[in-house]
Amino acid sequence: MEEANDHRSSSTAGRPFLSGFCAAALRRKPLGAHGSAAATGEGLVRQLGAVELVLLGIGASIGAGIFVVTGTVARDAGPGVTISFVVAGAACVLNALCYAELASRFPAVVGGAYLYTYAALNEITAFLVFTQLMVDYHISAASIARSLASYFIQFLELIPFLKGQIPSWIGHGEEFFGGVISINILAPILLIILTAILCCGVKESSAVNTFMTTLKIIIVIVVVFAGVFEVDVSNWSPFMPNGFKSVVTGATVVFFAYVGFDAVANSAEEAKRPQRDLPIGILGSLLACVLLYVAVCLVITGMVPYTLLGEDAPLAEAFAAKGLKFVTVLISIGAVAGLTTTLLIGLYVQSRLYLGLGRDGLLPSVFAKVHPTRHTPLQSQIWVGCLAAVLAGLFNVSMLSHILSVGTLTGYSVVSACVITLRWNDKGTSRRSLGSMSIWQEGVLCLVIVALCGFIVGLCYRFNYAIAFMVVAFVIAVAASFALQFRQVYVDPPGFSCPGVPLLPIISVFFNMVLFAQLHEEAWYRFVILGLIALGFYAGYGQYNALPSSSEHSTIGYHGIPSEAP
Repeated sequence: MEEANDHRSSSTAGRPFLSGFCAAALRRKPLGAHGSAAATGEGLVRQLGAVELVLLGIGASIGAGIFVVTGTVARDAGPGVTISFVVAGAACVLNALCYAELASRFPAVVGGAYLYTYAALNEITAFLVFTQLMVDYHISAASIARSLASYFIQFLELIPFLKGQIPSWIGHGEEFFGGVISINILAPILLIILTAILCCGVKESSAVNTFMTTLKIIIVIVVVFAGVFEVDVSNWSPFMPNGFKSVVTGATVVFFAYVGFDAVANSAEEAKRPQRDLPIGILGSLLACVLLYVAVCLVITGMVPYTLLGEDAPLAEAFAAKGLKFVTVLISIGAVAGLTTTLLIGLYVQSRLYLGLGRDGLLPSVFAKVHPTRHTPLQSQIWVGCLAAVLAGLFNVSMLSHILSVGTLTGYSVVSACVITLRWNDKGTSRRSLGSMSIWQEGVLCLVIVALCGFIVGLCYRFNYAIAFMVVAFVIAVAASFALQFRQVYVDPPGFSCPGVPLLPIISVFFNMVLFAQLHEEAWYRFVILGLIALGFYAGYGQYNALPSSSEHSTIGYHGIPSEAP
């Protein structure tokens, strides 16, 4: 460790700040060092098989949303909400295929989107992706914990002598100082319990997730079969009462009900056969979620006219209206199981991301420690649990929900771009670069153009701008796509291969940015402000402490990944 520190200090001493910052920011990651860490016993233990990884992805994706979001979107899209989930699922399949290729192609270590970005693009972009993802995870964990606490109190109040006797500050939250502070005692307790389970080891936490996820899958299947016999097909007409645009808008909302397969990518170091099992876990969990969501949508809109669906608990209300109150109890249990697994896996993923940053020196080394007997990143896990507990115990973080999903869309877009950049083989082309740009830089510029055009198209759609602007942006994106197709030479990777490269990842980037444009404006402000804060932290700490990736060590020596530097 002292040698590494000396190397870092010697490599940064005596150089101008700006040139030193640029040299550090543009470094790319050699991946051999992490493999050695795992091999010497300092890494995590491989205990997750393909089935556990599929259940991990399902547990991360399906929470209470399957019992709430389905009905909420159906109020606008009608029975066409089914198409909304199919469209959103198809978009997520594009992202999942990109994740699956990189998960199969990279050394099996923690990091996910951050690791892929570090190797494919550069250090500063990887750090910015990490910060955007972590804010999503932190706020989501605290918000889910408060929802879980509220559900738990509702269960307790089913006992007659407890109904109305439990103070609101215990589980529902009680606001002080005009809503600035919202005290909730139970949410931090639940977070501490789940953090303790995760600290015990991945085998124990995986067992809890397997049980809870299996339980909620069984409940969803039972609910669907119970509802099939109550379906009135006349309720499906008209299928899209408010037109196709409401269905597309619904797709942008339900898109985030699928997020979670990146949790599988972040479990790479604990997968038994990562190059085979990770793609199975990513794609298998996503396809299972699509089937469950579509089945629930068809049942709920067939049981009750979409105009009569409630917004808080539409699925439970639909079954109650049919006199099937025993099913509503199952739905409540399923919602609690869903919240629990989503929260458990969210905490799990956060600790693994901190572990990756600690190993790379972009965060203090305390985050890089793995317990010698439990084989868990104990310090990272405790930090994540404590931070979530403070947020959940003191603040009504659900008010911040409209600034979420920025990190998720950022991570998905960058991962799709990474698939393209890592397929390039600059040495295999005789094409001349344009001006002073290299072929690699030209390709990155084209990817940026595609992303910006997707954002512009999304803005035009959202604010009903003149269709001419949308057409111009789309044509420019197509031109950049042609440049990516015909100006670059692509190599086929070993292992799982994402089909249709570069077209499929380009579509993924474009559609992700269209969705980015649909987010609340405050989410855009958060993206910019957090990016500037992260840039400042990197400039003051990260660039000086990151493990050096100098040009002579910058090749990616694994599975034949192209090593051309920009």
